Amino acid sequence: MTPPRPHLERLTSSGTLIVETQPVDDVLHRFLLERAGVRGTLVRLGPAWREVAGRADYPPALHALLGEALAASALLTGNIKLDGALSIELKSSAALRLLFAECNDHGRLRGLARWNEPLSEPLVLDALPDAIMAITIGNVDRGQRYQGLVDLQHAGLAESLENYFVKSEQLPARIVLAADGEYAVGLMLQKMPDEGGRDAVRDEDAWNRIVHLTATLGADELLNTAPEQLLYRLYHEESARLFEPRALAFGCNCSRDRVTAMLRSLGRDEVEAALAARDDEIEVICEFCAQRYHFDRIDAQHLLSHSAAPAAPETPQ
Repeated sequence: MTPPRPHLERLTSSGTLIVETQPVDDVLHRFLLERAGVRGTLVRLGPAWREVAGRADYPPALHALLGEALAASALLTGNIKLDGALSIELKSSAALRLLFAECNDHGRLRGLARWNEPLSEPLVLDALPDAIMAITIGNVDRGQRYQGLVDLQHAGLAESLENYFVKSEQLPARIVLAADGEYAVGLMLQKMPDEGGRDAVRDEDAWNRIVHLTATLGADELLNTAPEQLLYRLYHEESARLFEPRALAFGCNCSRDRVTAMLRSLGRDEVEAALAARDDEIEVICEFCAQRYHFDRIDAQHLLSHSAAPAAPETPQ
């Protein structure tokens, strides 16, 4: 017997459209499980993830964690009104010194990690000494910023983020993350408070049923299945409906103006020392995109002679 052809209902501005399965990379899908009263987001990164991963020779465990964090940074933008960027940042006194992933309101992603050898395998978050993880949302240039701390009581990133949402929103969440050399994928489900319709209110077991269905999803299937086909396989009996997809891509917001403001914030002594160390020239290389910015002594004197409020550094400190 031939199985039914996978399809999902997609919500559009002009009405409901039946969509055929097509593999799509670097995309964010928002969806609604109407029967269960659950909203969800699915992110699949291909070229954007490979661009970030190719910036350094990351050890395998750190490579996977950075991919998960990058997918998660986009995933968490799915159901919020974002003006600026959302970042996930982890710092510790262990060999993993820094992990940073960011998605902005234009769907541009960037990320990096800093570490010392030897790096433990596997990377267990709740075993990292002095580890702090923060989720930051807002527009730093406009002075609009919200930051929440993630309680690292779990070994993995997905479990840690689930716990964050339970505590911050008092709503259960289920997050699944996976990354390999080609793709980084994330799936997030949240129970909606009395917004799922009459059927969802009567169905007291709906959330447990969705969690059980999601638990059947393995990392290989998550990484190697097209988004719409994956959602159909998991939730086709739950009246799954998709919203218009959002395109994602690698991107960096560095600029000469931002680097100028960063140098100005260092002060005259630091700038003069940098000039002396490199034959009257300063070179600043963005760690996210490898863009190079050069300043000679005339440039340096000009930027020091004009006072302005310093901008946030391009690379996390």
